[in-house]
Amino acid sequence: MSQAPAPLKRLAILDDYQGVAMSLGPWERLKGLEITVFRDTITDREALIRRLEPFDAILAMRERTPFPRALIERLPNLRLLVTTGARNRSIDAAACAERGIVLCGTPSYGDPTVDITWGLIIGLMRDLPRQEQALRAGRWQTSVGVGLEGRTLGVVGLGKLGGRVARVAQAFGMKVIAWSQNLTPERATEVGATRVDKATLFAEADVVTLHLILSERSRGIVGAEDLGRMKPTAYIVNTSRGPLIDQEALIAALHSGRIAGAGIDVFDTEPLPKDHPLLAAPNTILTPHLGYVTQQNYRAYYEGCVEAIEAFNAGAPVRVIGP
Repeated sequence: MSQAPAPLKRLAILDDYQGVAMSLGPWERLKGLEITVFRDTITDREALIRRLEPFDAILAMRERTPFPRALIERLPNLRLLVTTGARNRSIDAAACAERGIVLCGTPSYGDPTVDITWGLIIGLMRDLPRQEQALRAGRWQTSVGVGLEGRTLGVVGLGKLGGRVARVAQAFGMKVIAWSQNLTPERATEVGATRVDKATLFAEADVVTLHLILSERSRGIVGAEDLGRMKPTAYIVNTSRGPLIDQEALIAALHSGRIAGAGIDVFDTEPLPKDHPLLAAPNTILTPHLGYVTQQNYRAYYEGCVEAIEAFNAGAPVRVIGP
């Protein structure tokens, strides 16, 4: 922008499930801006348009509310769209650019998904949820867990996040093997892992954990054939994106006892419908997409949104996301 635009007037903060947005951000810096917080997710397109049409600025929390072209083109007042995090594949950046809408990201704090990944792995292998429930019901030590030391972790996707997960595994005394379509032996060695082919990873791992970006190439990358190669004593953990795994194949593997269990933080539909078949699948730990949900991360998101609005009003947008 060559000069400062008219100041933004109305900001919508979307999908504040926990009701914490106003307490975790420095919103007092935005003098004269009317802020409206919405705690629910609307999936009906027409109802969503009616809700968002009055706003010239919107903050989207991750992919909770997608912004496809069909939505963006019907928000005539929108001038600034901010997404928490540095990227958001559910927002059509090209449509924003064509409409003259500035799309910005925010900083994040660390890699909190690492925490959830290991929480799910340990919870599954040591049977923690069922043991806690049994204790409350008056029963003592009803199963024998599996220790991590000496077991094999299979990491699918060894980028920044997968690499950190791999390093933690070594602290537990685990062997780490890894695979992805572009993984090199050098990258695997860098984080203490061994590159193997996909079939070998699923056949040898005691725990498989996924750390890939969802794309057309990675959608359904774990299918029935891969699950069929796993040991019946092995677990699979997904804290990346639900559609990476063929949901029907996973549910069938769980019901048949083909695998020992699954820890899932991400789903094909979110929020998870009450009748979703995964809820009835045995030997699972299911969490409501908590990977990024920490106080530190939220504070970074909301601080970043305030910075984005201040910069936009000054005619110098920051962290702009292009098509």
